[in-house]
Amino acid sequence: MFSRKVLIMTTRDVVEKFFGLLVGGDPDKIAEVFADDIDWYVPGSGSLPWTGPRTKRSEVADYFRTLGANIVPEKNVDDIEALLVDGDHAVMLGRFTRVAKGTGRTFMTPIAMHLQVAGGKIVKLHLYEDTLAVAEAYAE
Repeated sequence: MFSRKVLIMTTRDVVEKFFGLLVGGDPDKIAEVFADDIDWYVPGSGSLPWTGPRTKRSEVADYFRTLGANIVPEKNVDDIEALLVDGDHAVMLGRFTRVAKGTGRTFMTPIAMHLQVAGGKIVKLHLYEDTLAVAEAYAE
């Protein structure tokens, strides 16, 4: 008789894997933790090409490439204060500090990120941040 051990990734496991992949910075690997169809929303100005909705996993890697081209990655400071998990929902609370590549301005924004997991993949990511601070950092 064969015993098959099934690995079940919890919401916390998937979300922690996502944040670990963010540190690694490989957009294609980050995209792998997302489902094919997603509910993604990053608010912001239409002049910032990484903001707005996305609906497909194939758009995730492009988001991170575009964002990475517009910030100074080596100056990123991510301060995660809490990760709250309830069923298939997770909320991360924290603070991001970034440097806008085009202007050289540093900005800090408190953030909340709402994630939802189904079938071991992220199906929803909504980011809540100080969109005015972000827009002002990029304003010419």
